[in-house]
Amino acid sequence: MLAMRSSPKLFALLSISAVMSIAVALHSHAYGQASDPAQTKPAEVPIIGPKAFIDYFKPTPVKGRLSKTVWGAKDVGPRDTRNGLEDASLTEWNYWDGQILRGADGKYRMFASRWDQALGHDAWKKSLAVRAISDAATGPYRDMGLTWPDDQGGLGHNVTALRLPAGQYAIVVSETRNGDVFTSDSIDGPWKRLGSITVDQSRYKSLKTPGDTQESTQLKPWKASNVGIIARPDGKFEIIQRSGQILISSNGILGPYAVMGDSIYRNLPGLPQNDMRAYEDPAVWYSGGWYHVLVNHWRDRRAYHLISRDGVVGWKVQGLAYEPGADFIRYTNGTVNNWYKLERPGVLIEKGHVTALTFAVVDIVKEQQQGNDGHGSKVIVVPFDGAAMDRDLADIDKRAGS
Repeated sequence: MLAMRSSPKLFALLSISAVMSIAVALHSHAYGQASDPAQTKPAEVPIIGPKAFIDYFKPTPVKGRLSKTVWGAKDVGPRDTRNGLEDASLTEWNYWDGQILRGADGKYRMFASRWDQALGHDAWKKSLAVRAISDAATGPYRDMGLTWPDDQGGLGHNVTALRLPAGQYAIVVSETRNGDVFTSDSIDGPWKRLGSITVDQSRYKSLKTPGDTQESTQLKPWKASNVGIIARPDGKFEIIQRSGQILISSNGILGPYAVMGDSIYRNLPGLPQNDMRAYEDPAVWYSGGWYHVLVNHWRDRRAYHLISRDGVVGWKVQGLAYEPGADFIRYTNGTVNNWYKLERPGVLIEKGHVTALTFAVVDIVKEQQQGNDGHGSKVIVVPFDGAAMDRDLADIDKRAGS
């Protein structure tokens, strides 16, 4: 059944086609400030479930103490340096990315990237892939060093990781490397390069950004950017890339992947269509009978949650995912953190449900972080009630059309 937060109206039940074709229910999360000073109220975001993605975040346990003197802008607030992965002294590293997998030993591994903080944020182009370990999902994570030190000196960015159907582990990097895949029999390595992802553009061209179109784009060799990847329940592999296009492989993780169509963001009811090139960092997973995508609009600093039954077509907006001013990063004692930027979301899935999200966070505008200036980036971990979300969405399309 359709729902609107804080709405006094009662909506008549509509057919599922009407529900899915127009965004009847609007979820009014009027949190924070939009990037445009003239916009006093963020746009409303439609939902088809009882509440939006952002409402399922849980309070974060405090592992150490909340520091008021650690690096970062005061606007972030007192924070726990033992949450996630960071250089608390900010003398060595900026950290980025941050995909978590749980090992058979019960410990958690985070696959991330790092670069010399003294070089400023723009040095991400030289970032190196690293692995870290923790006894708890939220951290603290201990940096275990470069993941493949003997391959291009460890070069790796847009790091993401997954377990393969046969039990191996895989890490995929993009942006600075063209969809290179590393695999290991053990979650702790050693990691060896398997090869690079290939893409078949015979039906549809691969676009650079969601702002590009099939008509305006010339056919070019595939360039891996912001690659999110999963092993689907049907044995295929699915990629969503920065353009918002879905790619499917029936021939293993290296592909070739078929480009399945245009950007899933284009003309999607409820998803803002302004400045489409600013959509980036999509994350994809499967849980509760739905394929899920989170996508961030970096200029507006807002992210959205999309769902589809088959992971290829029929995508629908299912509410606001997150935004920096929403006060959703909250410790169990009530203290709130407000990072300026939340990027590169990753999901930790345990027993079929999302239990936490990772975010690469920056305390100021990225371009202003020049190195040795008391500003930087780290990876945070925020608990999430994915089991409740999956229950709420299990048959929402059927109920909405009843």
